[in-house]
Amino acid sequence: MTALVSPEVLSQVKGWARYVEAKLGFRNHWYPIRFAHEVLEQTPVPIKLLGEKILLNRIDGKVYAIKDRCLHRGVAFSDKLECLTKDTISCWYHGWTYRWDTGKLVDILTNPQSIQIGRHNVRSYPVQEVKGIVFVYVGDREPTDLSEDVPPGFLDADRTVFGLHREVASNWRIAAENGFDAGHVYIHKDSILLKGNDIALPLGFAPGSSAQLTRSEIEPGRPKGVFDLIGEHSVPVFEGTIEGEVKIRGNMGSKRVAENISMWLPCVLRVEPFPNPGLTQYEWYVPIDEDNHLYFQTIGKLCPTEAETDEFKQEFDEKWVSMALHGFNDDDVMARLSTQRFYQDDRGWINEILYEPDKSIIEWRRLASEHNRGIQSREHL
Repeated sequence: MTALVSPEVLSQVKGWARYVEAKLGFRNHWYPIRFAHEVLEQTPVPIKLLGEKILLNRIDGKVYAIKDRCLHRGVAFSDKLECLTKDTISCWYHGWTYRWDTGKLVDILTNPQSIQIGRHNVRSYPVQEVKGIVFVYVGDREPTDLSEDVPPGFLDADRTVFGLHREVASNWRIAAENGFDAGHVYIHKDSILLKGNDIALPLGFAPGSSAQLTRSEIEPGRPKGVFDLIGEHSVPVFEGTIEGEVKIRGNMGSKRVAENISMWLPCVLRVEPFPNPGLTQYEWYVPIDEDNHLYFQTIGKLCPTEAETDEFKQEFDEKWVSMALHGFNDDDVMARLSTQRFYQDDRGWINEILYEPDKSIIEWRRLASEHNRGIQSREHL
């Protein structure tokens, strides 16, 4: 395996070395990559996931995924898409033709008698479509059940989910730690969401015993994650002082949100309630490559009836996209872009100086190091 991180750095982060090593993400996990409405019938969509170039396509309602690279000379199918039949894709260079459902090489248009026909398969990837989201599994093992790779409650029958996604120029780990950072509420002190939705949010927290600040769930066959308990075991800081003089204050709104915050493998944060009582935010930090992640933001609500779903969709479009997913979370994007510069050469992992509220980040690193199902390397690309 070709190391993406230097042995020197890995030797100095022994408590979470496999996490630091996972610059391209974790293998053998499910990842959300597009919303269902973005993958149209017989309209291939190129994506990049854990550094791997992949093509999605919907055929007769079902989404398939194959590696975006011809076995012959390695060119990308997506450079010039040629689908001469509904069920196949042909390489624009020499006409090698593969089935979408199996990846099998079924014909070569430039030499129909070739002995290579039927002997090879371009890689195909398992796909599931749930809650209006297309999930792709990248790995070597038999896929686990999707329920092990999403937070508890996400797959509840009555839960309706809406969202958006965007590419952000930072590594996925920087994004995950930004989302799960117990002390980072400070950057949101001027967010439009606080005043616009009357939310109570302190500037930060003065923690009590570090042993009380997190709790992990690692039961076999279930999602594995870490809970941030700093809100329960600390004093909220609503007045920011410099040398004894109050210079800034937190927001004293009437609504209490973000009372239950947790981070789950492979890369998903759950915040409930948020951005409003009765709602839950789920956001994934999907690895694209070493320096970029797909910020996959969703908000869920229990909607037992179609009328409630329609009402939630209108509220999502008219209020939560602008006020929460952008108005609040754009602060997070800015923080990731800035933090990326410090960690990009990997020295940040040994030069950082952590403080008490970072206990949640430390426990996330440890859990991810111990319970991931494999490290993505350049050999897999």
